[in-house]
Amino acid sequence: MVQVEADMTGSRQDEKQAGVLPGQVSALRADPIADSPYEEALSKTGYGKFHYYVLILFGGTYIASSMEVTLVSFIIPAAKCDFSMSSQDAGILTAAPLFGMTLGSFFWGFMADLNGRRNVLVYSLIFGGLCGYASSIAQYFPVFLLLRFFNGFCMVGALSLCLPFLGEFQPIRIREKVLCWMELAWTSGIILLPAIAWLIIPMKFEIKTDYFLFHSWNLFVIASATPAFLLGLWALRFPESPKFLFDIGEHEKALEAMKYIYHINTGKPKETFPVESLEEKGISIVGFSMEYSKTKKHTRSLSVLVRNMVAIAKTLFKPPYRKKTLLSCSISFGITSCYYTLMMWFPELFTRFEYYSVLHPGKSASVCEVSSVFIEREGPCQANIENQVYLNTIIVGIACIPTSLWLPTCVNKLGTKFFIVFCVFSASCLSFGMNFVTTSTQNLVLSCLFEALTSLGVVTLYCILVEIFPTNVRVMATSLTIASGRMGALLGNLVFGYLIDLECIVPILLCAGVLFVTGITCIFLPVKMKIKTIEFI
Repeated sequence: MVQVEADMTGSRQDEKQAGVLPGQVSALRADPIADSPYEEALSKTGYGKFHYYVLILFGGTYIASSMEVTLVSFIIPAAKCDFSMSSQDAGILTAAPLFGMTLGSFFWGFMADLNGRRNVLVYSLIFGGLCGYASSIAQYFPVFLLLRFFNGFCMVGALSLCLPFLGEFQPIRIREKVLCWMELAWTSGIILLPAIAWLIIPMKFEIKTDYFLFHSWNLFVIASATPAFLLGLWALRFPESPKFLFDIGEHEKALEAMKYIYHINTGKPKETFPVESLEEKGISIVGFSMEYSKTKKHTRSLSVLVRNMVAIAKTLFKPPYRKKTLLSCSISFGITSCYYTLMMWFPELFTRFEYYSVLHPGKSASVCEVSSVFIEREGPCQANIENQVYLNTIIVGIACIPTSLWLPTCVNKLGTKFFIVFCVFSASCLSFGMNFVTTSTQNLVLSCLFEALTSLGVVTLYCILVEIFPTNVRVMATSLTIASGRMGALLGNLVFGYLIDLECIVPILLCAGVLFVTGITCIFLPVKMKIKTIEFI
């Protein structure tokens, strides 16, 4: 028996506002708590090995995505001589994968909501890894930019799917907590990347011919792309989301997926699964109807695909989703623009502080003063990265662990809104504090706090999306939110790369202001400060 605590009156009012016809089951009530037959069947699959495999798969995907997204931050100081990069070129390089992620968010989001989660996960990981491999041997800067663009385009598909896909395999009673653990996976990627870079980039070797040049940083790119490629191959062994299959009317396939989960969890034959069929329901998305062929199978023709894409996009900007969509997109734009901009530039800033400390031992200086000295240096190009830079970046990642553990252990007591509001306002203060940094140690401490809080804010926002959007539009809403964030990151990196050597204080103050406004916006998110509990007895 399932006990559900929910306000059905509000859902029915939302349905009426969205124009749902009487007798039509809307996505609001279809997900998640009103789907009691589905949720009860899912609970009978048990909780065991399969769910641990899923957690490893998506945790690994989050780690791989984190590594691929932040990879450029180590390529800039390591490859600047090979590509003769200026600060403006570095800004363009950090923007290229983010621009790919912006466009890819829409493409993969549509495909996942219309044609399933698993195939999108597989293709995005495998092709993302292949693009990473190809970029490692690119000999020209424009070619390298293009391949990093496509790498970002592919990897965002996996990143967009992580929380929605993982959540659809979890029972309601632990769904929020399981999703919050993904923050620890992201933190692990932030720690692993500089560790791998420290192991590989300092290697002194060179493969050089008239047409080909290969250094240690190229090998580092290969190593970073490998986890995504291998995870894509492993994902082939996993079933499609039974929740997705159920909501598009493929009840038999949904039942088969549950039988498979039951078999892996219990070791018993699929035939012993205690559910014979899933109750037939009319499933539709609020505001429009999905198109099916006469056999009731999901139609995959191009014309229907495009019409459904447009329909989903329009649905997200109509009541009752309009406010949620605009809020989530604007918050994502604000947090991500500052998070990715500073995260990409922290290794470069560490490098500049190390350079200044060598020239002026024991002397303190602001970030802008350090940068001005770095720009005026003369002599041949040097692509060496000091060991202290790797160590500082690892410390920044380790500093995220306490907040990564804080979220899943306290989310049920404090609520997701508390976390996101607290993190964004705190990050705004820390960003403003960069104006008063005068030593490398101070820069490190501030970087640790900023990284920990903004990273926590980003993951909390993604967890909120799973809570406020129904299954049928959830991945698309997540993708749209991620795309908005990547547009902010794209703009932020271009502005930062251009202004850091001209008017250093301007991008720092802009970041602080954007985060402050974003914090105010977070207050209006349609979630309560304390999460209700749903019990199974």
